Amino acid sequence: MKHRSLRAAVLTLITALAALSGPATPAQASDPGLPRLNITDTYVTGISSGGFMASQLQVAYSGTFKGVGVFAAGPYYCGKGGIVEGLIACGTGLISTDPEGIEQIARRWSAEGKIDPVSNLSGTPVYTYHGTKDPLVRESVSDAGVRFYRDFGARTAYHNSDPAGHGWPTPNAPLPCGTTFYPFLINCGNDPQGEMLGHWLGSLKAPAATQSGTLSRHDQGRYVPGDWAQWYSMGSSGYLYTPPSCAAGAACKLVVALHGCLSDDKFVGSRFARESHLNEYADTNNLVILYPQTDISLLRGNPQGCWDWWGYTGSDYAQKSAPQMRTIVNEVHALGG
Repeated sequence: MKHRSLRAAVLTLITALAALSGPATPAQASDPGLPRLNITDTYVTGISSGGFMASQLQVAYSGTFKGVGVFAAGPYYCGKGGIVEGLIACGTGLISTDPEGIEQIARRWSAEGKIDPVSNLSGTPVYTYHGTKDPLVRESVSDAGVRFYRDFGARTAYHNSDPAGHGWPTPNAPLPCGTTFYPFLINCGNDPQGEMLGHWLGSLKAPAATQSGTLSRHDQGRYVPGDWAQWYSMGSSGYLYTPPSCAAGAACKLVVALHGCLSDDKFVGSRFARESHLNEYADTNNLVILYPQTDISLLRGNPQGCWDWWGYTGSDYAQKSAPQMRTIVNEVHALGG
């Protein structure tokens, strides 16, 4: 009950703030879409529902995504197609997430071709972050995610010592470390983005002091299956951060960064895309950052604009055929990944 009342209070306050901020500006109809760039490798990261989605994308499309960063979230297919079980097992941790059962499902789907071969996960760099003061996702849930990857031979790094609330931690965030509140950008006095990128890439240059690249909006709807963005609770537009070097044709890596619930355009506008602390690293390390967007959908039972980690778009939500994952992969391919 404590978790439920906290969640309800946060939702009420944030919805009010979002209403005051006004609607986001939609992409123009004449938007040419994403540019074709010289992309070499592709990685994915996310926070909360975006963290669950990041794991889903990396496991289902392990041939595409060479590494993953999971913040305040749990294992692949944690929700198992049910919102009640998903919230209890994957949030409170009051019932087991059953990582062994999830691993068996992943192996079966791999054999059936519904996800890429799980053998791809061996050696994959996986970075996981969990705050000790997170009131929405227990440490045992993040532990299960780390165990899932370790059991498949991934190369894991686990940061679980910060007194962090439920949020995206960056060295320039506006909120104190233990906060769980809008806009879910918290500062714990360290640099998890640098840790994650270093774990993925090895050598890493220091971030730029100020951003020199371009944050642009694009028509995301054209990449959604059937062009039905709202039907799948997807935003009509998304964001792309492109450093000058990548725009000029340099070989660059692509990072897909996924916001959490209550953090899409309707709630925070472009704040996650502007303040993720990934853009500063992009400028000095030849990285392109793609920020896909969800949208709220009462029809889908998704009033908080969460990514689908429990099955509101269909029973295949964690398989390659899932509409939200297909959208993101279509964007990745359009960029050259």
